[in-house]
Amino acid sequence: MLENTKAILKSFCDSIPKSLFGVERVNYILSNVGKLNEEEKITLRETFNSFLKYMRDSEASDIEVGGHGNGGYIWLRIHGIKKRANELPQFSTDESAVLISSLLSENQKKFLWENKNLDFSYSYYDEKSKTTNRYRSDAFFDLDTLSLNMRAINQFIRPLETLEFHPNAIRTMSHSYIKTGLSLVTGITGSGKSTTLDSIVDYHNKFDPCHIIIIASPIEFVHQSNIALIKHREVGKDVNSFREGIIQSLRQDPDIIIVGEMRDPETIMAALEITDTGHKVFSTLHTSSAVESIDRIIAEVHPNEQERVRNRLADVLVSVVSQKLVPSLDGKRVLAKEVLIVTPSVRAAIKNNNTSEIYMMINQGGPLGMITLEQDLKRLYLEKRISLETAISYANNKTRINQLLSA
Repeated sequence: MLENTKAILKSFCDSIPKSLFGVERVNYILSNVGKLNEEEKITLRETFNSFLKYMRDSEASDIEVGGHGNGGYIWLRIHGIKKRANELPQFSTDESAVLISSLLSENQKKFLWENKNLDFSYSYYDEKSKTTNRYRSDAFFDLDTLSLNMRAINQFIRPLETLEFHPNAIRTMSHSYIKTGLSLVTGITGSGKSTTLDSIVDYHNKFDPCHIIIIASPIEFVHQSNIALIKHREVGKDVNSFREGIIQSLRQDPDIIIVGEMRDPETIMAALEITDTGHKVFSTLHTSSAVESIDRIIAEVHPNEQERVRNRLADVLVSVVSQKLVPSLDGKRVLAKEVLIVTPSVRAAIKNNNTSEIYMMINQGGPLGMITLEQDLKRLYLEKRISLETAISYANNKTRINQLLSA
């Protein structure tokens, strides 16, 4: 199959006018790859799927194809480490652009050219394992060449109980215990936020007869309704924006609304407003601590709105989980997290703009289910799951982690 793929790519790339350079070559590829016959399209897609199968077999979380930076290689991220996949074939930037373009619909190709970036989901059915493998994908430009990142979406959900939350933290996130309010899952890119959200959805799907609406870009894990009714709305396909999805959900009789990311002031305001109407809302932020998450939400809105947002956030916020995936001693990665449960004292600190006091409240809130990132890193170190160097390097507060480890 690889020989046929190389022949198809060579023939197509030889047809690109030599007068075209840079992004104009990419535009030619995007505009003309659809002219390949059906057999050629299937061959290219099956070849790409074989790379994804290799990725799964290698226990990689991400695959990188195409672009100037790749140097002709396909790259993988295996247990947090980025490396060349030397066993896979090499492709020129033009050949990679053809491979990437062959995965896209006409509308997606048009959107990519106009916006120079495209978030989309991709899936294929593996005949051998009889499973559908899904990927969160991002196509983008790298020095006038086309590049693609794909992240594998877990085929199976980890039970929420295995994420090692305090029972009270799980109870706080449960719709059956607290019917309304905003719960955040935060962390940098690749910290497992989506996995935790999916575990929360699955937890409710086992016993809570509720209606869950998931608004995401793109939809990653597809849940099958069990005890709960679960609807998936992908931004760009099923709804135009996060904000519109949130507002429209009010007319769809939800109990729980999952907002994939609070990425702009409009989405933040919409999420706070819908929480005010008596719904349970879960969302994510790209922040590395609970306190930073609160400050980021307030800072994102116009200064004239900050006081109102601060008070509203204090009233609706229920919990914040801030997490990192850190290298473990077995060569894989383990979840380290900070958990904030909003108590009357935390609520007062938010309203009075004294968020700097919240860290010590988390530090002292262990019996309530709270834990600082530094306390959790110390736990993992004492359990001999991570090294001392890892505990220190991944801590947000270096002074505090050194105090804890020397105590």
